[in-house]
Amino acid sequence: MNIMGIVAAAAVVGIIGIVIGVLLGVASEKFKVEVDEKEILVRNELPGNNCGGCGYAGCDGLAKAIAAGQAEVGACPVGGAPVAEKIAAIMGIEAGAGVKKVAFVKCKGTCDKTRMQYRYYGIDDCRKVSVVPGGGEKACAYGCMGYGSCVKACQFDAIHVVDGVAVVDKEKCVACGKCVEACPLGLVTLVPYEAEHLVQCNSHDKGKDVKAKCDNGCIGCTLCTKQCEFDAIHMDNNVAVIDYEKCTNCGKCAAKCPTKVII
Repeated sequence: MNIMGIVAAAAVVGIIGIVIGVLLGVASEKFKVEVDEKEILVRNELPGNNCGGCGYAGCDGLAKAIAAGQAEVGACPVGGAPVAEKIAAIMGIEAGAGVKKVAFVKCKGTCDKTRMQYRYYGIDDCRKVSVVPGGGEKACAYGCMGYGSCVKACQFDAIHVVDGVAVVDKEKCVACGKCVEACPLGLVTLVPYEAEHLVQCNSHDKGKDVKAKCDNGCIGCTLCTKQCEFDAIHMDNNVAVIDYEKCTNCGKCAAKCPTKVII
């Protein structure tokens, strides 16, 4: 065995390793990507659901945007006010007193209250059913089809179809907005958590046409608007709409509604 050869080979390998290590160290310093320390701290406070409800590509994207001043400290709908306060402290600003919101389905047309135009047998997906003739089984073209696209979109088990209509569990809802995006009819909207009166209808048909299709629809009678002393409810294309910035939850509109569609 040639001892000198082994020593020489070991020396060469050692020298090559040292050179490569030095080159890698130089390269890492030269090409390293600077990461804002605030971005790391903000990311640590975000819940990590990566639901996209904030409008960014996951929590990493939101953390980067907040650190750069391109997003509000309270932009995370999952974290809510507690997380917003922690992030505000990191950013050295005051957290805004944001209004907590939850999803709400603007339909009260349960199976026993709405007319059926035919029986549908096929894929249970609202987006696919919306393009078939008639747009589903229910006679009302504006009502919840009940095939659960919103349910599939929710990562928090906060929405389920009950008796043909999607219903939100406001205690589980984090207002991520995924159900809003999933509904092809635009029936799901975000409303203040504290709102006590909501119009559970989205039909733009005239009164007689609504009554012919659903017992629970808004007939556009305007009685609710005449009762409101705060100018908080108006008719928009034959359906009542509440302005939650003006609404005081007095309940007069709900008490006067003949179809009890304001719940």
